[in-house]
Amino acid sequence: MANELDQIVLSKAQQWLDGDYDEATKNQVKSLMDNDMKELTESFYKDLEFGTGGLRGIMGVGTNRMNIYTVGTATQGLANYLKKNFAGEKVKVAVAHDSRNNSRMFAERVADIFASNDFEVYLFDSLRPTPEMSFAIRELKLHSGVVITASHNPKEYNGYKAYWTDGSQVTSPHDVNIIEEVGKITDNSQVLTGLNAENIIILGEEFDKLYLERIKKDIQLSPESVAKFHDMKIVYTPLHGAGVRLVPESLKNFGFTNVYVVPEQAVIDGNFPTVESPNPEERKTMAMAMELGREQNADLVLATDPDSDRIGVALRNGAGEYVLLNGNQTLALLLSYQLTRWAERGELDGNQYVVKTIVTSTMANTVAEHFGVKCYDCLTGFKYIAKIIRENEGKAKYIGGGEESFGYLAGDYVRDKDAVSACALAAEAAAWAKDTMGLTLYEWLQELYVKYGFFRESLVSVVRKGKEGAEEIQKMMVDFRENPPKALAGSDVVLIRDFKSLEEKNLLSGEVVKIDQDSSNVLQWVTADGTIVSVRPSGTEPKIKFYFGVKEPLAKVEDYDQVLAKLDNKIETIKQDLKLV
Repeated sequence: MANELDQIVLSKAQQWLDGDYDEATKNQVKSLMDNDMKELTESFYKDLEFGTGGLRGIMGVGTNRMNIYTVGTATQGLANYLKKNFAGEKVKVAVAHDSRNNSRMFAERVADIFASNDFEVYLFDSLRPTPEMSFAIRELKLHSGVVITASHNPKEYNGYKAYWTDGSQVTSPHDVNIIEEVGKITDNSQVLTGLNAENIIILGEEFDKLYLERIKKDIQLSPESVAKFHDMKIVYTPLHGAGVRLVPESLKNFGFTNVYVVPEQAVIDGNFPTVESPNPEERKTMAMAMELGREQNADLVLATDPDSDRIGVALRNGAGEYVLLNGNQTLALLLSYQLTRWAERGELDGNQYVVKTIVTSTMANTVAEHFGVKCYDCLTGFKYIAKIIRENEGKAKYIGGGEESFGYLAGDYVRDKDAVSACALAAEAAAWAKDTMGLTLYEWLQELYVKYGFFRESLVSVVRKGKEGAEEIQKMMVDFRENPPKALAGSDVVLIRDFKSLEEKNLLSGEVVKIDQDSSNVLQWVTADGTIVSVRPSGTEPKIKFYFGVKEPLAKVEDYDQVLAKLDNKIETIKQDLKLV
């Protein structure tokens, strides 16, 4: 088998040596063939595939790497599909990119191929947040768009997200159909380049103003509180990425006048020199921002990832130390703020809804229920939230929603998570809590736990790289299906949800019911005491993720630390039960 794989890999590599590829690429392939069979295998053993976040991979030569040729193949396949799908129309598309190495080159390659296919192409003049690209599709009434980004992945990665007419990432059937068209591109000669440069229109700062004004118009809820506390100290870091200009401008647009940007991390650099990983989910990534927060005695510390769709929030606790919120806590705060203000303004009439993913805290469901607002649960990936918004258009009003992985969207003018607007909303929520209750956001979060129950979440990612790693992850999922845990932290598993077979089995009654979702390789175990554990292989990274959700009543804020310790201990016990520690 190994020998067979070697032959396939060598054959594909030889095609690159014999084909229409630049000399530098050919020299790199030749070097791998002569010196590094393992890396050659990783580079050629498969083609890059669309996952929950589109195309994403390590940059380098080969069919399984991000380079101008795999980007070219994906773009020509997408172009062919758009021509079929919108036959007889002038196809219009947008192209954006983040701060990663090669992102501008890939974006210009995409724009060139689209223009060569006689599309009207709107290319941003420099890096931009991913949500602005989603906004551009909707505002300019385009058919599609592409963002070059690998989101929060390490520096060696880049990626390619394809978008549809509503500004959301492509979903079924379009994703499958695009992949089919991409598969038909077997030679570089099929990729059109170097034609119709006049079809490329550059988008600049004037368009940014439209986007920022729309954010303010659609989601600002408490301008009077902002006016009172406009000089509240806010620290922000773009982590060397695309939020560097627009997040501070959005905060200014809302009325905030005291924003400190971390200077070392305001430098646009795809090597992300000040962090191990540009992921605001990691506390060490936020260290510089929190240090500046301490120096300035800031009320709020904010961060965005390289393409500015994920938001990190750090708040001071009672001891004056900054605590990095997890994505569930950020969502609970922003959602509670939006629903409270909608209710106070008399704007809830029973025809509103919010959305969360199946691995996100059920606290969102509890909060929504309190306000009489429907809460949808969907699969992981913001495109599924966008799908629910699309299905409810003209029927019900979307307020907000998000996922535990630091993604939030308030308002439906964009159809992807939007950290530009989420940063402004978080700052406004902080001003409002201070104004109306005399509380910090951290204190208000504790009050919410007293009101709704103390929900505590944790995540373990098990990394398994390369071909062997992918096989190991698949085997783990098979084993969990065949031998699910009988109890977790001493509480019996009473419900198993399998989102692949779309079946929910009640272990007490034996009843099996269908799950109304798209199919996805996710397992969920629910115990008698309400603990929820979800397991899913990542669609964009070489990981299998374990999500833990536990809860307890919180009688009063003074008991917070005690109950927190109890919940954290419970999560640790579950990790031991699953042999993850």
